[in-house]
Amino acid sequence: MTSGGIRPDGIKPAFFKRAAMAAAAVAGALFTGMALANPKPGQLNMTRGVTEWSSEPYFLNNVALGVCVVIGVLVFGAMFIAMFRFRKSRGAVAEKWSHNTMLEIVWTTIPVIILIVLAYLATGGLTSFADTTGSQMTVKVTGYQWKWRYDYVDYQGKAIDKVGFMSKLDDQSNDTRQLGSGLDPNAVKADGEQTYLLDVDKPLVVPVDTKIRFVITADDVIHSWWVPALGWKIDAIPGIVNAAWANIKTPGTYRGQCAELCGQDHGFMPIVVKAVSKEDFAKWLAEQQKPAAAAPAADASAGASASATAPAAPTKG
Repeated sequence: MTSGGIRPDGIKPAFFKRAAMAAAAVAGALFTGMALANPKPGQLNMTRGVTEWSSEPYFLNNVALGVCVVIGVLVFGAMFIAMFRFRKSRGAVAEKWSHNTMLEIVWTTIPVIILIVLAYLATGGLTSFADTTGSQMTVKVTGYQWKWRYDYVDYQGKAIDKVGFMSKLDDQSNDTRQLGSGLDPNAVKADGEQTYLLDVDKPLVVPVDTKIRFVITADDVIHSWWVPALGWKIDAIPGIVNAAWANIKTPGTYRGQCAELCGQDHGFMPIVVKAVSKEDFAKWLAEQQKPAAAAPAADASAGASASATAPAAPTKG
């Protein structure tokens, strides 16, 4: 170290401090985004999920990560060995050869085999999630700027009529996010869990141990419906209906977000799926169907009353 805090190679120690701070900021941003999508303390990997097939993408992610780590170790290991062990200052003399046919065949064939295996595994997973044959329930999901609509189509072979609702950011989070609100985001909680920007006014309620077909579309721009615990993410595209299925095995509340940049309030349209027992879902569905059944009855009663009080038409003498 020379005077003025400058190393002989001309690099100031402050450079390393700034670089470390920048790296920490980037890591914090990445981990924060991951936490917002699926809030688990200290989570760095994908979630295992809670559905029948959610373990498949988790396994595939770990396989791909393992392949990348092995390749990275080999490539960067060879590079650093060449840089430090065979550098010019140690008297190393570069070999003079153009190519090695066998070596080129090997390092071309191995990556091709790896890609084929990964593609095979990924394709199997995609086709499995897309096969909605034998579904016991259908839910239509529609994306809007900036909320979601859920319509229950059928359940256990019976059509469901007029059960649907909009689901948007909960009022407490919405009030807190306003500029100058002075409210503390850490104070936004539900059931003891911090839920700032992660909760909604009306969650999607579904039964466990049921193969649920989700048909997903959008009304305005492209959105993406993503609940990490379900194991997949599906784009919601205007004019196109995409489909996937999930069979949730564990009751609980599972959170997600729109995963496609869709406009000004993209970050404020969370997703909440509440999985309950079949018995509790049957009760909930019956409660939701009561207002829909009462409305036609009220209309019919009003029509009958109007007819009874109307004056009789005059008859011809």
